[in-house]
Amino acid sequence: MPLEKPAQTANIHAKGREKLMAHAAMLLFAALVAGSFSFGGLASRALGAAPVTLLRYLMTVVVMGVVAFGVFRAPRVFPRQPWRFAILGGLIAVYMLTMFTALEITSPVATGAVFTLMPLISAGLAFVLMGQKTRGGVIISLVIAAMGAVWVIFRGNVDAILAFDIGRGELMYLVGVAAHAAYVPLIRKFERGEHPVAFGFWVVVFTVPWLLPFGLRPVLQIDFPAVPAAIWLILAYLAVVTTAITFLLLQFASLRLPASKMLGYNYLTPSFIILLEGLLGHGWTTMTVVMGAIATALGLLVVALLPD
Repeated sequence: MPLEKPAQTANIHAKGREKLMAHAAMLLFAALVAGSFSFGGLASRALGAAPVTLLRYLMTVVVMGVVAFGVFRAPRVFPRQPWRFAILGGLIAVYMLTMFTALEITSPVATGAVFTLMPLISAGLAFVLMGQKTRGGVIISLVIAAMGAVWVIFRGNVDAILAFDIGRGELMYLVGVAAHAAYVPLIRKFERGEHPVAFGFWVVVFTVPWLLPFGLRPVLQIDFPAVPAAIWLILAYLAVVTTAITFLLLQFASLRLPASKMLGYNYLTPSFIILLEGLLGHGWTTMTVVMGAIATALGLLVVALLPD
């Protein structure tokens, strides 16, 4: 028995380090995702939502293929039960198409606020799909932070909240957020011991067929030589950073943190977007909206400190 205690202590410390790394991964995830709203809005207004999404994922297939089979040397085998990846790819396609379509007609800050509703939705879906329960304290903090997100979505206008005067773009993106919220717990449910990076590659591959009906014709009509270099840089950022890298971060954290607690880091997204939009010269938002973003960020702090 005395020999088991040091081993148990070492195991506890190892798990603690892994959880700390998972929290750090989600902090980076929130910062990188914020860039997809500001930069993605620019690309969508230039080329359109469907072609931007399709081009992004075609580039991501190449990037993820190099990472999975070149860098990580994952087995080059077609996955068992491919229907798993078809479902996950479909959910991601819905999320991406609604996101970039919403960015054509509404502000990055507003769409970022809708994104922060994901943890609360994910907590409910994680319970339905996997029986994963969330502590009462976490639920309360998620609800409070979601109220801050609602404040941002309605631009701090009490009359708009009472009348439920939500914009068409925000409402559309809410459908995509619900799809992404289902995707997170399903990663764990559908995992069959595959290499995590290879798993991510096949999700990306199976996302492309869902995008083709919407994006193929517009892509063929693009005058590629006339596309500004800045748009290509944005597409590269979206493909490499906010698709491939954020997937790896999400995959790493999803196996170590509960879905609702992990996605609590989405509460930082509006704050990062407000900062980025100001730095890009797109204007600083009102202090009323900033207060809502701060409330969602404080919700993250409460979620992170509470036990799993």
